[in-house]
Amino acid sequence: MKKVERAELLSLAAYEEIRPHFRGRMIAAKDRRRLSVGPHMSMLFENHDTVLLQVQEMLRTERISDERAIAHELETYNALIPPAGGLSATQFIEYDDPAERARMLVRFASLREAIALRVGERVAVAKFATHFGEEMDRLPAVNYLSFQIGKEAATELLEPAVPARLEVTHPDYQQSVELPEALRRELAADLAD
Repeated sequence: MKKVERAELLSLAAYEEIRPHFRGRMIAAKDRRRLSVGPHMSMLFENHDTVLLQVQEMLRTERISDERAIAHELETYNALIPPAGGLSATQFIEYDDPAERARMLVRFASLREAIALRVGERVAVAKFATHFGEEMDRLPAVNYLSFQIGKEAATELLEPAVPARLEVTHPDYQQSVELPEALRRELAADLAD
């Protein structure tokens, strides 16, 4: 999948002009790319366009125009774009109660080995990106995961008879969620890209 390039980024003024339309289109795409994994977790599968939106929004919010700072944002967010045969997702741990969230993030330290994407007979265990300064005895509330599932899974994702699901096998949070048809199509396109 192609990384976001500097030439694709609009100036702050030009982005403001197209922002309502672009954001509206991207919010609809993100809805198709989001997977609820039980009551306290969701995954947003990333691609070139979701990363482009993130970079443009960060530049807008932070009023970034310095070329070195723009290059830093591109480098940071382009890390979310998977290599060939891979998929990536931003994982959100979602507990409304701060005390419960803090307790579960400690319990979820071992969640790093307990998430897998299954497509037919293929199994890709999630690899968690490590945040700078991250404490390994607790999981951050937002994580970046990658799944090396193989380009061949693209065809299988388009075949309704082939099962495709995300599984969490952590003792404190066991979930198995079938991938909806719209998400399957999105991920197949990502793998074929």
